[in-house]
Amino acid sequence: MQNFPDNTLYERDNLDVLRGMNSETVDLIATDPPFNTSRNRAGTAGFYVDKWKWGDTGILPDQWKWNEVHPVWLEQIKDNNRALYNVIDIARQCNDEDTAAFLCFLSVRLLEMHRILKPTGTLYLHCDHEVNYYIRQVLNAIFGARQFRSEIIWRRHAHSHSLGAKQWPAVHDTLLMYAKGKDWTFHPQYEPYTKEYISQSFSHLDERGYYQAYPITDARPGGDESYQPWRGITPPNNRAWALPRYSLLPAWLELPGEPEWQKFTIHQKLDTLDGLQMIHWPKKPGGKPALKRYIQDSPGKIMEGFWADVGVRVGDRNTTGSPDQKPLPLYERIVLASSNPGDLVLDPFAGCMTTIIAARKHGRRWIGIDRRPDVRFHAVCRLMGLKASDVKKLTDGQSDWSLWLTEQLANFDSHYRTEPPVRTDDGETAPNLPPVYVYNDRSILDHREMKQILISRFLLQCWGCDFNAPDERYLELDHIDPRSQGGENHLPNRALLCGPCNRTKGNRLTLDALRRGNRAAGYLKTKRHPIDIKGARDWCRVKLEEIRKERERRQSMPGAPPSPFDYS
Repeated sequence: MQNFPDNTLYERDNLDVLRGMNSETVDLIATDPPFNTSRNRAGTAGFYVDKWKWGDTGILPDQWKWNEVHPVWLEQIKDNNRALYNVIDIARQCNDEDTAAFLCFLSVRLLEMHRILKPTGTLYLHCDHEVNYYIRQVLNAIFGARQFRSEIIWRRHAHSHSLGAKQWPAVHDTLLMYAKGKDWTFHPQYEPYTKEYISQSFSHLDERGYYQAYPITDARPGGDESYQPWRGITPPNNRAWALPRYSLLPAWLELPGEPEWQKFTIHQKLDTLDGLQMIHWPKKPGGKPALKRYIQDSPGKIMEGFWADVGVRVGDRNTTGSPDQKPLPLYERIVLASSNPGDLVLDPFAGCMTTIIAARKHGRRWIGIDRRPDVRFHAVCRLMGLKASDVKKLTDGQSDWSLWLTEQLANFDSHYRTEPPVRTDDGETAPNLPPVYVYNDRSILDHREMKQILISRFLLQCWGCDFNAPDERYLELDHIDPRSQGGENHLPNRALLCGPCNRTKGNRLTLDALRRGNRAAGYLKTKRHPIDIKGARDWCRVKLEEIRKERERRQSMPGAPPSPFDYS
């Protein structure tokens, strides 16, 4: 159930808003996140470390830097989605740490986007050539490789001025399309036929106009009659008689209703269409009959995954002054193809509001999120169809600029919020894709804290093979029961493993199974493991409860400085 109002603009970090939205409430996500390039946005996975600057005040470069935040987030991703962790880790090794930081920033948000999409929903993610190959693998890890639907190449420039370049000019962006489930919304889009195509394909003429001869046979298995001769003609090469769907036949034909039409045999359907002079009979001997498809009845050529007809200099004018503003027709095409009127469209990186304007124009509900303090200003510019300079002239003499912007949004039946919604679905998440952190659960320890607690109690010993580590760098935190079997991330389900044991255990073996394998391979020297799993679990439960009570006590003392955490 939706827990936020329609047509709402959130001025906040989108991760907060996404985590506050109920699961399976959005029909389409079409977004253009900040690229990992040298301009525009700056941030880390968990929080932003600089001030936003825009327009005449100067633009700060992208600065996804690998700092102390990212290892913690990466470990949380590892606990919840090992495949996703592997993609980011490979990017860190093969590219650089800044690329891994960018993927970390994006991944935690994509996990939430997947959760809030309906089973029939679709995601379109706009990216450039810098890291699109990593982003696709990130999406494979989150949505599943089989949910990849299309890679759209958008040619954003008609030509390039890089005359002295020693490489092919980069003049395109990529839009990756992923479906949430098996039955996603999609309406084919069409483009006008070229004159050359019309002259070649619509070459027949009768009193109704020009038409093309559309085959009425198919390789699909049909009933017995589908393979029988009709009017003395047998389908060629073991093919069967077949016709287009009822909805694709011309509406002006006086055909029976669809339920009655479906009761007709294929020969009866062909007889009916022939009586209406819709069958083309070739004059040459041996020619096969075909269905007449008139040019006035055709919607055009089905649009493919290469979009060269909407460049950055084509379409609506740039009203925001932002170099990131995309042409409105580009996102109109996405909205029309992958949503229905009345559906909810979300853009978590609303930026210049192109997705929102496209959704509103075509009768869709919308949600926009952006952390910039001037997002309302850009929204008003786009909704009013004015340039930034024109809007500023309208506000001369306004005593309260913020109030004026909110009033203008209300005039377009829109809402403005700075606080995220609060989930009302009991925090349920999509299967196998829980949030990276347990939202608002302050009693859960982070990765570093759990490791230190276990080391302080059980010393520097591997729980899988009895290896005595020289220092804590040789030990890694893993699960007793793996996540794939329902194991939790809490302290009572944690164990310390050396690197070889952790890699062997992976996300499929329990700690008991790992020990049995190590004993059979001769890696476990003792007959009885010195660390008892049940005893360790019981101790961890008691310790965790002590930590919970201590934190509650500290919270009940306003103004008291936080004391150092005691791992003893």
